[in-house]
Amino acid sequence: MRIHTTDSRGWTTSRKGRTRGRAVLLLFVLATLGGLFTSVTPPSASADDLSDAYAKQRALEKLISKQKASIGDLAASQAALSKEISSTKGDLRALNANIIVVRTQIVSMTVDLARSQNAVDELVATATQLDTQLLAVQAEEARKQKDLLDAKVLLASRIREAYDTDRTSILDTFLSSGDFTDVLTEVGYHLDFAEQDRLLAQQIAADQKVLQVLHNNVAIAKQQTDELHVLAAESKKTLDMQMSDLNDSRKLLVLLEAQTAKLLRAQQTAFAKMSRDKVALAKQLAASKAAQDQLEALINRLVKEQLAKGGIPSEYNGTLDWPMNGSITQEFGCTGFGMEPPLGNCPHFHTGIDIATAIYTPIRAAGNGKVIWAGRSPYDPAWIVIIAHSSRLVTWYAHIDNRSHPPRVRAGEYVAKGEVIAYEGMTGWTTGPHLHWAVQFDGKWANPRLFLPR
Repeated sequence: MRIHTTDSRGWTTSRKGRTRGRAVLLLFVLATLGGLFTSVTPPSASADDLSDAYAKQRALEKLISKQKASIGDLAASQAALSKEISSTKGDLRALNANIIVVRTQIVSMTVDLARSQNAVDELVATATQLDTQLLAVQAEEARKQKDLLDAKVLLASRIREAYDTDRTSILDTFLSSGDFTDVLTEVGYHLDFAEQDRLLAQQIAADQKVLQVLHNNVAIAKQQTDELHVLAAESKKTLDMQMSDLNDSRKLLVLLEAQTAKLLRAQQTAFAKMSRDKVALAKQLAASKAAQDQLEALINRLVKEQLAKGGIPSEYNGTLDWPMNGSITQEFGCTGFGMEPPLGNCPHFHTGIDIATAIYTPIRAAGNGKVIWAGRSPYDPAWIVIIAHSSRLVTWYAHIDNRSHPPRVRAGEYVAKGEVIAYEGMTGWTTGPHLHWAVQFDGKWANPRLFLPR
């Protein structure tokens, strides 16, 4: 239906025509006033939220990176410690463990185990810290998701309201206003309303970026937390096994120390009886030293004679083996045991290693060689076997039995490594049955352990 009116100039127009014309004018006004609201700065709160989210992400990544480095160090130290514990247990179960060395190893491993325990505790604490951070980030993500959803609902409502307003209220205001100032005021109100919608839309876009970073933080925290829990469990399992193995080593050491202490007490009791007569003891020490020197000189001469005849090689290729299994009652070197004669700067020096076990235990050649001496020493009551493995390497086996089980070899015979050459006894100046095993290298006493397989 068309409604015709006549203006002051006498022109007839329709209401629809007037509406279209005024709508064009309204669009022009809206476009003009809209230019006043361009280039609006986004809300600073969103920028701060995004920066905060990125800062939390960097802090999370830094914590994870640091923990990964410490995990690598922990894994390496645990692997080295496991190897050391295994080696120590092997030493304890092997022939003739060196109690002093093993005791030192166990003390060192106890310290290493304590460090490993601290590292595992730190790993567990970091995993727990990540658990807490994960919960916090998940809660923050949930809050931001709700805020974003609320903002979207609000914007949708305002858009619908703006649409209805543009279609009715603004048009009615424009058509009914007699003063253009009223139009500008009313349109300006609606333009402010649209600007708020634009800012709200910007806020939503910014919140979506923040939410994406928060979501990434959740993913990172969850993945790393799961991994750290697994690594912590594995490290704890390794730590528990190491503690158990170390406790086993301690028990073996205690048993070995008890066995050795028992043998030493018997020897010390015998020595105490002998040392009551200090004059006689001093004479005995001097006699023992003289006998040892004389026997050394004799053996050196015999070795040179055999070398001249071509009976022994100039060098020995290979290593030596333990001549028998038992408890070590004395190691090589300076000792506080008063029955040993002086040597160098030591008032009492033990030239070999004493191995104690059941009497008549077989004694085996430590390596291939030629027997230089087998029988009683010409200078004291001790019975002894001496084998030349080369012109430079000679092994001594002293205090062997001479009654029930005399030596199995004779001077001049060749023997193979592991061949039985004699039996444990207690001949000579000794406090109990044991084997005194000594090594001479280039004419000087050397620690037999240096020639054993590593």
